[in-house]
Amino acid sequence: MLEDSLQYMSQVSPIIIYVLLFLFAFGENVFPPLPSDLVIVFGATLIASTSLSYFPILIITGLGSAAGFILMYYIGKFFGENILRKGKIKFINPGAIDKPDQWFRKYGYFLILANRFLPGTRSVISFFSGIHKLDPNKTFVIALISAFLWNAIIIYLGMALGNNINLVDHYLETYSNIILIITGVIILAFVVRFIYYRFAK
Repeated sequence: MLEDSLQYMSQVSPIIIYVLLFLFAFGENVFPPLPSDLVIVFGATLIASTSLSYFPILIITGLGSAAGFILMYYIGKFFGENILRKGKIKFINPGAIDKPDQWFRKYGYFLILANRFLPGTRSVISFFSGIHKLDPNKTFVIALISAFLWNAIIIYLGMALGNNINLVDHYLETYSNIILIITGVIILAFVVRFIYYRFAK
């Protein structure tokens, strides 16, 4: 199956492949279930058999990721207050996000730099960066740097492992699960602490 897919893609115009890579990198920030990392790795496996090159893939996917990030930034900037702070979502108490607000104001730009290495939280980080109205130019540049750093690693993995994309998928899935577990533990600890201090009074 994989070999057939690679053989088919090797016959497709490089321009089409570049456009698809851009769209997947862009779309993951807006529709988090999109497997953009795996698609980028898949594209990297074609470098040896097509006219695709490392740096064009890196630049195109980096720009796609940063563009998707900044779109979610502006959604957060213009709609975040109404969504989170005015009780539009019934199960979220507007006061419950005061602590995350302080944390994000303190570490906002660092979180943006780390966002590509935090699967499952990328669209959340971009959304909150807009809510806190961080500088859009600085946000875009840092998001671009983060995307370049992460994509440089996974593109290299795709090149190094060639057609063994299943192995790359296994490593990426394992890494994502570890990060999600750590993130879940941190969020759970915050929620428990919030509930304790809220009802202990």
